[in-house]
Amino acid sequence: MSDQKPVKSICVYCGSGFGDDPVFAANAAALGRAMAEQGVNLVYGGGNVGLMGTVAQAVLDHGGYVTGIIPDFLKSREKLLDEVQETIVVPDMHTRKRLMFEKADAFVALPGGIGTLEELVEQMTWAQLGRHTKPILMLSTKGFWKPLLTLFAHMREQGFIRPGLELSYLVAEQVEDVIPMIEAAARRVGIVENADLIETKF
Repeated sequence: MSDQKPVKSICVYCGSGFGDDPVFAANAAALGRAMAEQGVNLVYGGGNVGLMGTVAQAVLDHGGYVTGIIPDFLKSREKLLDEVQETIVVPDMHTRKRLMFEKADAFVALPGGIGTLEELVEQMTWAQLGRHTKPILMLSTKGFWKPLLTLFAHMREQGFIRPGLELSYLVAEQVEDVIPMIEAAARRVGIVENADLIETKF
């Protein structure tokens, strides 16, 4: 078996605010530290505010590599982190999201607002439609994502998430579980993809 890391970079979606509980920022910082210590690069929205800035600063503080991707119109509102090794300024949100997708091997959603939700659900939609198999994980700090999981269950019960179009996602309650869960999922996908290739070849 190869020792090569299955996940070299993670795109983190999260709030440009801090939320009302200090545990949100604490978990963002803990995730950033874990990523740096395990050699996993951060891809994120480029700002220096809220949980976005917290996770990026933690990666930098512990010697990790950060790629920030930010639309031109948000540069003044969300402020750039000067220490980031790679900052890409793009013309619009669509380009930002496309590049974040291309540069990441997996996606993690921390608590956040409507923008975080939109980015998370878009990746789920693309996976549901077979456009990618990259792991998607929600860090449900203090049960933050439980209402969304309830909505997904309601969609299934009402026949709008049909068999064969199931959503693919992971949920972690503890920050220390995030990277191990993503790496395990990435390895499973790699094994399946290799098996498919072998089957197709013969």
